[in-house]
Amino acid sequence: MTKPFSQACENNKQPILTILHRIFAKQKHVLEIGSGTGQHAVYFAKNLPFLTWQTSDLSINHEGINQWIADLPSPNIRRPLTIDLADVQPLAENIDAMYSANTLHIISWTLVQKFFELVETQLAKNGTLCIYGPFNYQGKYTCESNANFDLWLKARDEHSGIRDFEAICQLATKAKFSLIEDIEMPANNRILLFKKTD
Repeated sequence: MTKPFSQACENNKQPILTILHRIFAKQKHVLEIGSGTGQHAVYFAKNLPFLTWQTSDLSINHEGINQWIADLPSPNIRRPLTIDLADVQPLAENIDAMYSANTLHIISWTLVQKFFELVETQLAKNGTLCIYGPFNYQGKYTCESNANFDLWLKARDEHSGIRDFEAICQLATKAKFSLIEDIEMPANNRILLFKKTD
C-alpha cells in the first residue's frame, strides 16, 4: 500500500500547531478523532512532546496511519484505536483533550450528533475539545470557495456538507461544553475551542 498523503494536511499543519501549542499547554492526553492519513498526528506528536497523542479512525485507515507512525516515530504517539461513531465503545483511558480536523463536514449529521455523544461521555471534566474545519454562519457560506466545496461534498455524499456554527454550538451545549474561542484560520477554516463544564 502506498502511504496516504493529503496536501491540505501538509498546508494547514503549521497554523494548527501554533494554536494547539497554546490551547493544549496544560493537557496530557489527546485523542484525535479521525486521524485520516496520520500526517497531523506524527507532526503534532513530534512538536508537542509533553502530550500523549492517541490516534484513531475506522479500521480501514489504520494501515496508512501506522505507515506514517513507522516512518516518523515519536515516543508519545499511540497507534490507532478503532473508533466508529456509528457504534462507539467505551474508552479506558482518562482523556483530557480531543482534537478532530476536517471530519464534521465529511460524516452525516447523525454521526455528528454521535460525535458529541462520544466527547460528552469520554472527555474528562474541564477537558478541552478542538474542532478544525470550515463552518457556515447563520446559514451562509463565508466565501465562494466554501460554497463550491459544499456542492462537491454533497455531490459525493448527500449526507455530508459544511455544518452551521450555530448547530454545532447547540450540540456542544447539550453535551455540557462551552465555546471558549472561535479562531479564524487560513483557507477559510476555523478552530472551534470548547471546554467541558461538567
